[in-house]
Order: sequence, then structure tokens, then C-alpha cells
Amino acid sequence: MDLLVLGGTVFLSKAVAADAVARGHRVTCACRGTSGSVPDGAELLAWDRSEPPPPPLVERRYDAVVDVARHPSRVRSAVRALPDPHWVFVSTINVYADDSTPGGRPGTLPLREEIPDDVDLATDPEAYGGMKVACERIVTEGARTSAVVRPGLIVGPGDPTGRFTYWPSRVADGGEILAPGSPEDVMQVIDVRDLAAWIVTMAERRTEGVYDGVGEPMPIRDLLAACEVGAGQSRAATYTWVGQDRLQELGVEPWMGDDAIPLWLPRPEYDGLPAHDVAPSLEAGLSLRPVAETSRDTLEWLRATPDAPVTGISREREAELLAAVR
Repeated sequence: MDLLVLGGTVFLSKAVAADAVARGHRVTCACRGTSGSVPDGAELLAWDRSEPPPPPLVERRYDAVVDVARHPSRVRSAVRALPDPHWVFVSTINVYADDSTPGGRPGTLPLREEIPDDVDLATDPEAYGGMKVACERIVTEGARTSAVVRPGLIVGPGDPTGRFTYWPSRVADGGEILAPGSPEDVMQVIDVRDLAAWIVTMAERRTEGVYDGVGEPMPIRDLLAACEVGAGQSRAATYTWVGQDRLQELGVEPWMGDDAIPLWLPRPEYDGLPAHDVAPSLEAGLSLRPVAETSRDTLEWLRATPDAPVTGISREREAELLAAVR
């Protein structure tokens, strides 16, 4: 297969390119090339997507295209230039307007209102989902054949957000751990390598349709237990569960940020966001590794990468919070 990856230097798009190269496919990564290097064995074709597609891009024949863009103008330009290959467009579960209903999947949840123009997320971060809705429509209407994948929280080695990364690191340190919300709160994560492999398989098989790229939903208690297994924990750990009302009183932020506890979401308004139905995706070929394996490999990557991003409260802030709730 001759695969074009629009991107290829960061996290998911790089994992897609690496997986395709490992399978023996010819892989071209079209991007500026300023965010990192493409995987060994892939070809870099320099393209700033704010500019028209360069002749070497449109003159070559590709079997499939993988795109992770969020700007409608950039997706529109690429689809117009390359309508014939099979497209696999990576969207997001943020296209759904309903974050509260567990068990949702494509076709059962309403979508956000489409935003057909490029919006600066620094000034309007809420525009992300609406722009992705527009990108999906551009692909499904403009490409000859296509699949749309809507990932949830993507985790694993190379994660640029540091959200999941917080937990393998914290669990490995042991001691008293501030655990947010209720142990039964559901969370789901998907390893970047599993998602990438599935995307390449979709390109190979010319899979069509819309799918959620998510992992198995599980109580956050079980997710943390899997992190313990992955960390090969030698230091004893205990969990002090603090309800969301008390955390909010103490000024703790959810999800990500310097004063946040990652993977904590306000309930019940976000009960559905980390609890999508994974069954249709598994039936379509998605294969998931154990969270413990993801935790182990993430921790190894962290230890080998001192400047890897990790979001969340500091150990000092955690100690202050634990003292406050005793």
C-alpha cells in the first residue's frame, strides 16, 4: 500500500506512520517537519498546510490517506487535491453534543453544530468539536471512500498532554495517593499504538463508516490498579478518595492543568464522555492491549525522557490537599 499520512511527526500520526512502515507499506508524511522527525523508513514531503498542496503531493498516486487535522480549510484543500484514495479521518469524541449519556456511539448521540471556518482555539477552545464536525463532512462528502474515527483519550508513550502520564508516575512513587471523585467513576483510555494499528488496518481494508476510537470503560479504581501492575510497584500505596464537591471547595481543577487532578471529570455532566460503547469498534477490528501494559511502557518512556510533559498537581500540593481533608 502507498500511504499518505498528513502529519507523521507527533504522537498519533507518527504512530500511524511507524506502524505502516513496520508492515512494509510505502509511507509518505506530508507536513512542515518542524515538530519532530518522521519514523525511520518514511519519506518526508515538506508541506505547510496553510499553503496549496505542492505538485509532488498531487502528482503521486496513493492508495490511502490518513489525516488528523482540525482546520476545515486544510482538510478541504487536501480532499480536493486527493479525492480518489481511501481516506481515514481522525476526528474526536468532542464532536458529540451530549457528554452526559454513558454507552453512546455513532448514530446514538447528537453532534455539535458544524463550524465550517478555521477558529483559533487559543481564543475559543470550544470551537474544536464543531470544526471537527465540519472536517468529517468534508471528508465523507468529498472523498470517494472514507472512514471516520472519533478517539477518546489517547494515551501511551509520547503523549504530549501528560494527562494519563500523571498516574503511572504517581502510582510508582507509592505512599498516600489522593484519588479523585468516586472509585466507581468510569474512565476509558486507548493506547496510541492500538489506535494507530487499527487506523492502518482500516486503510488496508478500505473500511468505511464512522467509529469511536476508545478503550474499554472501567471504574477508575480498576484503572489505577492496572497502573500499579504496570509500575511493578515496590512501594506500598494507599488511596484516599476525595469527593468532587470537596475537591471543588479546595480549588482543584478537573482533567488537566497545573492545579488539576488528571482523569477526574465533574459528574454527572460528564458521565458519558469517558464511557462510550467500544463494541462496534472491536467488531470492526480494533484490538486493545491491557492498561497495565500501557502504564508500564508509559512509565519507561517517562524515565527515559526527563522533559516529557506531565500535567497535574505537584506532590507538595497533593500533600496540602490530603492534610486539608483529614
